[in-house]
Amino acid sequence: MAKLRQYLPRLAAGAFILNSGLDKRGADAETAEGLHAMASGTYPFLADVEPQDFVKALSTAEIALGAALLVPFVPSGLVGLALGGFSGGLVGMYLRTPGMTREDGVRPTPEGLGLAKDVFLLGIAGGLVADAVTRDA
Repeated sequence: MAKLRQYLPRLAAGAFILNSGLDKRGADAETAEGLHAMASGTYPFLADVEPQDFVKALSTAEIALGAALLVPFVPSGLVGLALGGFSGGLVGMYLRTPGMTREDGVRPTPEGLGLAKDVFLLGIAGGLVADAVTRDA
């Protein structure tokens, strides 16, 4: 069972990710192509996946992760690892996509703000995992 100190960030991240996944459910072809182009530009192995299939899988993953974060009986360490993998991929996309960062390669451009916020999800993931690993210390 999640402790209150774990559940508050889980609730915030879970609601955000669940909403994102639900919004992508039934995405039109143009939206699917745009999301797929951005993801496959950063992660070339995704180029062979059809855009509609990609968005369906992404939507399903976001819904599952969002729900896992929201239900308190999923262990925080486990859901933290899942959130870390997901948000790490998003932060990687932010850092590798041209035009998302300023010359220093870290600070966001106005176009990159939408992806830069994923660093907060990565921080929440780190906190959940750290709390789970150190709970007996």
